[in-house]
Amino acid sequence: MRPKLPFLTVLTVFLGTGLAQTVPQPLPQPAPAAPPIPEPRDIPYPGVIRLFVDATDINRAIFSVHETMPVTAGPMILLYPKWLPGDHAPRLPTEKLAGLMISGAGQKIKWRRDPVDMSAFHIDIPAGVTSLDIAYQYLSPISARDWPHLMTDNILDIWWPTVTIYPAGYFSRQIMVEASVKLPEDFKLASALETASTNGAVTTFKPTPLNTLVDSSVVAGRFLKQFDIDPGAAAKVRLDVFADRAEDLTVPPELIATFQNMVRQTHKLFASHHYDHYDFLVWLSDSMLQVGTEHHQSSEDGLSPSYFQDWQSSVPAHEQLAHEFTHSWNGKFRRPEDLWTPNFNVPMRDSLLWVYEGQTNYWGRILAARSGLLTRQQYLDALATFAAASDYRPGRTWRNVQDSNNDPIFIEGKPQTWPSWQRNEDYYVEGELIWLDVDMLIRERSGGKRSLDDFAKAFFGVYDGSHVTNTYSFDDVVKVLNSIQPYDWAGFLRARLESNGPGAPLDGLARGGYQLVYNDVASDFFKSTEAGNGVTDLTFSLGFTAVANGIVTDVLWDGPAFKAGLVQGMKIAKVNGAAFSPDALKDAVKAAVGNGPAVELAAKKGASDRTVRIDYHGGLRYPHLERLAGIPARLDEILTPLG
Repeated sequence: MRPKLPFLTVLTVFLGTGLAQTVPQPLPQPAPAAPPIPEPRDIPYPGVIRLFVDATDINRAIFSVHETMPVTAGPMILLYPKWLPGDHAPRLPTEKLAGLMISGAGQKIKWRRDPVDMSAFHIDIPAGVTSLDIAYQYLSPISARDWPHLMTDNILDIWWPTVTIYPAGYFSRQIMVEASVKLPEDFKLASALETASTNGAVTTFKPTPLNTLVDSSVVAGRFLKQFDIDPGAAAKVRLDVFADRAEDLTVPPELIATFQNMVRQTHKLFASHHYDHYDFLVWLSDSMLQVGTEHHQSSEDGLSPSYFQDWQSSVPAHEQLAHEFTHSWNGKFRRPEDLWTPNFNVPMRDSLLWVYEGQTNYWGRILAARSGLLTRQQYLDALATFAAASDYRPGRTWRNVQDSNNDPIFIEGKPQTWPSWQRNEDYYVEGELIWLDVDMLIRERSGGKRSLDDFAKAFFGVYDGSHVTNTYSFDDVVKVLNSIQPYDWAGFLRARLESNGPGAPLDGLARGGYQLVYNDVASDFFKSTEAGNGVTDLTFSLGFTAVANGIVTDVLWDGPAFKAGLVQGMKIAKVNGAAFSPDALKDAVKAAVGNGPAVELAAKKGASDRTVRIDYHGGLRYPHLERLAGIPARLDEILTPLG
């Protein structure tokens, strides 16, 4: 008998007798839940999956995939990866998977997409079928402006999550895969994967667990040059450089020596390594994405074509390889327990990204300075630039940095109208400032006998040589800190993670013997950052940034421009009656100092003309670090290379 339902209204009907009777109308009820996807189990998947990727269609940017998967008869669920280590979010573009065809024993097998999880596919395997043939394509964007753009005429990136379907119900480490790739003619590859054989254009890798495969991209291209940047080491470290043009592959010998020094300084810091060999997979291209992505035994580093040859113009990116290398220890080997998942479709939780990314930001910049990738002044100017940006983050008044840890899941990649108010992944820079304060406090309280270097050895140096992920919790971090220097580290960290200001946590600068100041001269680092972003950055004065054609790209929440009515997307045509240019804008700010005229902008919003009058008279303001008298220069001490 069906249970009685709640009723909202009644419906009047006429019976055969002509008498009226009311019939209750039922309220809507939820449909039955979708069948659950099996939880991953830590048991071996029977057999080896063979995965073949044809990456030769570079004109159309299509990766054609064929998998052979051992199976048994009955219902089965196949998964396309969704949550990826390093991305901290469900970012994989499932919509670019196309042409999915499944068969077994010569017969087509129908699939049904899960009605809730669009990355899951239900199939029923007929009796007698012991192996599936799975074919599909990954349609990489053709335009370099779209993400993830993985294939050009001269360089391609086989990012395994995009070309892998795997069985539900198993830990990824328990699924063995033998992967092969077919490359275009004349293409050469580099990867952390071990090669089993090469037959013409086809390279087959040794069978490896799925979690290792997904974390070991293959980069290939027409032009490749490799450098040994850890000479004599048993576990080799290579710099694999691809480029659109052969002439871009020239790397000055003194830079190779500097990268070798970076590797040495990293090993001295962590007193361990967690890879069999490590490959920096670098591409120099305007056609491929310029990104940095960490893996356990490699990294993907997209850089400008002139990165090595015009070294002084790429200063803001000098620390990138040191940052990604640090991730082999922090993030890949040691990973937050709620960020580790048994497979790539179990949701991650990002509560400790201020350690994963924030401390990596800290070490990456320091290692760059200790090795010579950054000069002392470039380090100080970089720290001033990012500290000021964090200090000028009004969104701190309503969102703390602990909540910012969630940003990859619901913000990353989405357009923001007011970034300074909404916040976006501030755990990087604010996390770095917190760890700077931790380091300075340890040095201060120990009389210079201990530092965060000691934490690095104790926390990341365990199980030397292992690349099996070792997870940790907040309490584990606190415990190791207390073993280095007893203190209320739990209270210290919580206060900074959960506070709402005012201002960023700048105590580490003061303990280090410096303070954040502003003047009207931009540092070379600040200018390089402006040039790299293609903007005129007046965040700390007028409160906005604009590109060369006058389009406003960002407006500081509650800043002078905000209060005057300037908004993102407006196009500035004139500044105080003169045609817009970056110099005209800066000249107007200078002229307004004291009792000078307000800065008047003739701007267009859509089809409407606007006059925006910014009543600001404080002059140009750019961030710098200035020494504090009477306090030891501990900030300088952290930049001293380890002997």
